Amino acid sequence: MASLDATAPAKRYQNILVMRHGDRLDNFVSDVDAWVRETARPWDPVLYEAGRHRASVTGVELRTQLGFNIDRVIVSPFMRCVETASEVVSALFTPGETAGAACRSVVPMDPPKIKICVDYGLCEKFNHVTIIYPPKDPAKDGEWGFDLSEIKLKFPEGTVDPQYEPVADKLPKWEETREDARARYERAFRAIADKYPCENLLLITHGAGLKTAVSTFLNGTRIWDVEYCAYVELRREITWNGHSSFSVGEFGDVSHHGYLLRENDGR
Repeated sequence: MASLDATAPAKRYQNILVMRHGDRLDNFVSDVDAWVRETARPWDPVLYEAGRHRASVTGVELRTQLGFNIDRVIVSPFMRCVETASEVVSALFTPGETAGAACRSVVPMDPPKIKICVDYGLCEKFNHVTIIYPPKDPAKDGEWGFDLSEIKLKFPEGTVDPQYEPVADKLPKWEETREDARARYERAFRAIADKYPCENLLLITHGAGLKTAVSTFLNGTRIWDVEYCAYVELRREITWNGHSSFSVGEFGDVSHHGYLLRENDGR
């Protein structure tokens, strides 16, 4: 049992959104070979302009349709996820509404209260099948060039949690298998959720991460396809048992956006 403040209600719900990043630039360049030669870190493309727009629109949709605050955003260190988080968080507390906002209560987000964290547990599947243009020596972490101090500068001022301790503080082992990646994602999702049982979370990861979340928490449901900025909204009951301890229920699917569900595992 993890500890919980005794002032917490006897029962509450924890909401978690698991989201794929926005449209990545390298999928839209006309000459990929030239782009790879001219880009310092081709394994870590930024968002395409359409991806920034999609992430911003998704943020507005969340603000106007969720009906609850997002307390914490936890992000893969890959730049496409970092930039998606920046656009989504900025949109969460930008004034204005979109069509359909009246369908659910609009909850204004308070920017100083939204905390952003970076966690290697949410990063891309770490193998040559998924990362086509890795550094020369991908087995060495230093070759990847992830600088967390620089990454944190990409987020809105005052939102980074300087005291966050990641559930995974280093990159996965290079050439991890699909099964290893799925196990890593599942460990990260559960550990992050249990780390913050009284917070509503937005986890921004990659397509494989979203597929794992759906399969793990929705009784083995498998996904046929995943759009950029697709997400699943999960919810579980948190019960305070007294003596500073709590128990958790199973996650269930509240809603989803931007992915196609398979009818059964055999399809």
